Amino acid sequence: MSIILDKVDYRYSGGTAYEKQALNQVSLKIEDGEFIGIIGHTGSGKSTLIQHLNGLLQASSGGIYYNGRDIYEEDYDRKELRSKVGLVFQYPEHQLFEPTVFADVCFGPRNLGLSRKESELRAFSALRGAGLPEEYWYCSPFELSGGQKRRAAIAGVLAMKPEVLILDEPTAGLDPLGRDEILNQIASMHQELNMTVLLVSHSMEDVAEYVNRIIVMNQGSILLDGAPKEVFRHRQELEAAGLSVPQVTELMQELRDRGIPVSPEVTTLKEAREAVLQAFSKHRQG
Repeated sequence: MSIILDKVDYRYSGGTAYEKQALNQVSLKIEDGEFIGIIGHTGSGKSTLIQHLNGLLQASSGGIYYNGRDIYEEDYDRKELRSKVGLVFQYPEHQLFEPTVFADVCFGPRNLGLSRKESELRAFSALRGAGLPEEYWYCSPFELSGGQKRRAAIAGVLAMKPEVLILDEPTAGLDPLGRDEILNQIASMHQELNMTVLLVSHSMEDVAEYVNRIIVMNQGSILLDGAPKEVFRHRQELEAAGLSVPQVTELMQELRDRGIPVSPEVTTLKEAREAVLQAFSKHRQG
């Protein structure tokens, strides 16, 4: 399975005085089972890009292919595409509208034509997979906390049994504990279900910790695309695009500048801890 974008352009308000190019000649391939972080400053094209992947937006030009089929063919089933490529919006309120959480999670499967029993079985499984405690399943979605709403929204997409899960800023507005809980749950789902995951984030720390590949968007184009360590080597390009490297990477560089022999390519706290302990051990032995 794969998603291929071939020279995709997108313009808002095309043909009017307010026309704005949001995507510019974007080409990329997303392989089955990848965990990808998409980063970029506000207005860089991140959200516009992901809304093309399940056909919510249609490219002004260029092609998009899912599992080898052109999603813009006349007979292509976009409804089925959206069940396979699930999108969780930044604001979960945009996806929660039924009287109870459980009913909301059942909505997607029922909309696919599944029976009530099958829809409910999927809802049970999805809510457990998203880590929402059972005590909240029959509450109104709008009585939940921010983190609980996000889990409910994720469950609503999981109940469709997607092959690709896209999350737009899933930790925005959460405290550090809530952020870690959500990201750990997403990482577990990626590993256990072998699901392709795309995580849109402003946090360099989050993408450094969890993803295998980073796509950096800038002015509607792909600026960088590669493994986290490879991307974070391009510090000047990132800073020019209004971004930065993870804070721990900056700290390691500062330590190195002060003569402490640690790698400047450290990107996570775990790596930093090991690097500092190793440097301390060498210093004691010396």
